[in-house]
Order: sequence, then structure tokens, then C-alpha cells
Amino acid sequence: MDIADFEELWDRVTGTQPTPELWLIVGTAVVALAAVVPFGAWRLARNTITIAHEGGHGLVALLSGRRLEGIRLHSDTSGLTVSRGKPTGIGMVLTAAAGYTAPSLLGLGGAALLGEGRITALLWGATALLLALLVMVRNAYGLLTVLLTCALFLLVSWLTEPEVQAAFAYLVVWFLLLGGVRPVFELQTKRRRGAARDSDADQLARLTNVPALAWLILFHAVTFASLIGGAGWLLDR
Repeated sequence: MDIADFEELWDRVTGTQPTPELWLIVGTAVVALAAVVPFGAWRLARNTITIAHEGGHGLVALLSGRRLEGIRLHSDTSGLTVSRGKPTGIGMVLTAAAGYTAPSLLGLGGAALLGEGRITALLWGATALLLALLVMVRNAYGLLTVLLTCALFLLVSWLTEPEVQAAFAYLVVWFLLLGGVRPVFELQTKRRRGAARDSDADQLARLTNVPALAWLILFHAVTFASLIGGAGWLLDR
């Protein structure tokens, strides 16, 4: 790639693209909602949220100075992130708190980019994050799901028209914002039934002596605030 090609590519990534029509923005929100609410659709789509959830644990573990050992993603949409370091302290707390908030916060960041018309930057940034995650996955199912997701982003980014890229970008962001809300309710229901006693909220309770219910409330606050703020950016024309 010569200098001219590199400059053209850089301008494409860092530049802005036209905001799509309102009907497309609303339409992608409806499609995302249809992937979140019905159980059958959610059962398949939830894998994407799990990728973001475990990726959030992994990213914050690295940023807080812990050593990331690996990530596993399972066919039942559960996951596990293993990191090494001090078993207590702020780094461990932040790592444990990152999972349930990560999809919504990623969606909020994506909405901020789309609000500025940076569709290409969002698609390429997401692809880069997926590639970084790929090298840390330690099981076959996890490798397959991340690889397929990454391939989808690459195909859309390189081979489709700008209108398709815009629709895909808005759909992904809406799904992260809406899909980030449901897992917290699912966790709350499981704990009410006496299950999931080793959940992120329970681990945080043991680490901080703050009740698990308080952490659930925090997760709810972050996911709903992200949804409201992200929707504002996406719909602000």
C-alpha cells in the first residue's frame, strides 16, 4: 500500500458519513428489539451480548494491571474470563463490575460515534476489538462465535454499500443498548429463585461487603442510562 492509498484509507476511517433517514434508524431499533424480547430470538442473539460481557471483563482486567489468562464462551450463552492478580482491591472490583455493564457502555460509545456520523470508524473499531478478543479465547465454540462475528463485520465494512453499512451499524448499536438491559433482569430472576449465587453481583458483594442487590441496582442504572442516552444520540438529527 503506497502513501496515497494509506491516506485515502485513513480519511475513510476517520471521516464522517451522511446520517441515514429516520425510518432506517427507527427500523433498526425495531429489528433489534425483536431480537431481544422473544425468547427464541434472544436465545441465539444473546451470544453477541456474552461476547461483549466477557470482553468487558477482559479489557478492564488488563487496564487495571491484571494478567488476562483467557476467555471461554459456551453454547448456553454463558462465559468465563480468567485473570491473575491480587484477589482483592479496586482492580478486581472493576473487573467484576465490567461484565454486565460492558454491552450497554459499548452501545453508548457506538451511539456517540454514530451521532457524529462516524459509521466507518465504528465498524472498523468493532472489528479491531473482536480481533483482539479472538487471541484470548480458549475454547472451540468461543473461537467460532468470535470469528464469525468478526468476519461479518469485515464483510459489511469492505463489500457492502454505504447504506447497508449504516443500517448494520445502527442495528448493532441498538442491539447492544437494548440487549444490555435484559441480562440484568435475568440475573435478578435467577437470584430470586436461589440460583446464580456465584454471579458477578455476588462476587462483588464478597469483595466489597456491599449487598449484591445494590450491585444489581447499579447494573440496572448503567444499562437504562446508557439506553436513554444512546437513544438520544441515535435519534438526534
